Amino acid sequence: MTTGGRQRRRLTATETDLGVVRQRAYLVSVIAGGITDHEAELSIDELGQLTLTAGSDPEGEAVLRRDRIDPATFIGKGQAQRLQRETTAADVDVVVFDNALSPIQQRNLQEIFGCDVVDRTAVILDIFAQHATSKAGMLQVELAQLRYRLPRLRGRGIAMSRLAGGIGTRGPGETKLETDRRRISTRITKLEKELAHIGQVRRTQRKARTSTDATAVALVGYTNAGKSTLLNALTDAGTLTEDQLFSTVDPTVRRLELASGPALISDTVGFVRNLPHELVEAFRSTLEQISESDVLLHVVDASDPEPERQIAAVHEVLAEIGALGLPELIVFNKIDIAPEAVVSRLTALHEGSLAVSARQGTGLDLVRQRLTEARRADHIVAAFVVPYEHGEIVAGLHRDSEVLEESFEEEATHLKVRGAVASLRSYDEYRI
Repeated sequence: MTTGGRQRRRLTATETDLGVVRQRAYLVSVIAGGITDHEAELSIDELGQLTLTAGSDPEGEAVLRRDRIDPATFIGKGQAQRLQRETTAADVDVVVFDNALSPIQQRNLQEIFGCDVVDRTAVILDIFAQHATSKAGMLQVELAQLRYRLPRLRGRGIAMSRLAGGIGTRGPGETKLETDRRRISTRITKLEKELAHIGQVRRTQRKARTSTDATAVALVGYTNAGKSTLLNALTDAGTLTEDQLFSTVDPTVRRLELASGPALISDTVGFVRNLPHELVEAFRSTLEQISESDVLLHVVDASDPEPERQIAAVHEVLAEIGALGLPELIVFNKIDIAPEAVVSRLTALHEGSLAVSARQGTGLDLVRQRLTEARRADHIVAAFVVPYEHGEIVAGLHRDSEVLEESFEEEATHLKVRGAVASLRSYDEYRI
């Protein structure tokens, strides 16, 4: 099956960055197995949104169904040559595949098309690079890009194969390609060390926040589901909100006062179908705060044509970072633009879920109420007897919980505290 007739709206000069000429892109999606034509259309539509966000204008598209993937060109040489004629006629600058391409497939396709060929992973990495603003965010994106590019380094004729002549930079006979690989590997090692240090600092900061006995709430969801808008509506955070994919890359933490006590809500990067593994690994220190949260506030775009696909994609990433089993409150957002029947069906399918409009403020009181209930359910009152020689345990209980009563008896300190079940679990040996 091939479709090439749908043309996407081109941006005018006033809609681009001060009239800067944007690339003309051609989208290609290859489907196999049990994927339906409807799912294929949804997938290439999302690729079009990603391409627009990255700064290119889709000028045409093709959806191809194949029984087997060609190891050399992914779509087969004949199919590639046919599409090359279409892209040449359309004066295309870049061909964007919705599928992951191997380095050799990408190289061979570029030779056939005579222009840049990139895959979905490269597009997402490019978007992240545009939106990262903090030092940690930029380092994480650079690390992901280098890990992606390293296996794609290859020689470009004589220029890349002849010996480089820098004094003291390489061993005898080392080619420029080998030098580039070594330099990238060295840079990757340096970035990993820097991010490990940043991760340790963030863990220390999270422990400090935990000592305030605040419930840790992580906002998760598909990209552009409205997480930042919901954070702003709940906490007056003033976080950047844009109607485009991955407008939030750097994490934001804001305090929310609940009837049961304080909560700290963190807004992190949105997920997407087939989120590149390089990004998940590079952003692992950022994503750790999700797995260490008390509650997941899972925001879903109720107006999306396939919200269940969004939920499945988010759960896939949560499983990869070890956060799938945490308490989860699903919030169907954008009910102001979603059909009422669709919203009713979604909330009926997902027991305990809520329907809100973060933009209009509808349903936010219910969200606060449910977070209050989650905090109360997660916190218990417990008593402990700690021998005086274990003073570090008393200090830990003061740090990780709210001490309600404390008395100093003949041989031990007696405490009654209120705290999260997970926080108090490590003190079970002293609990009565």
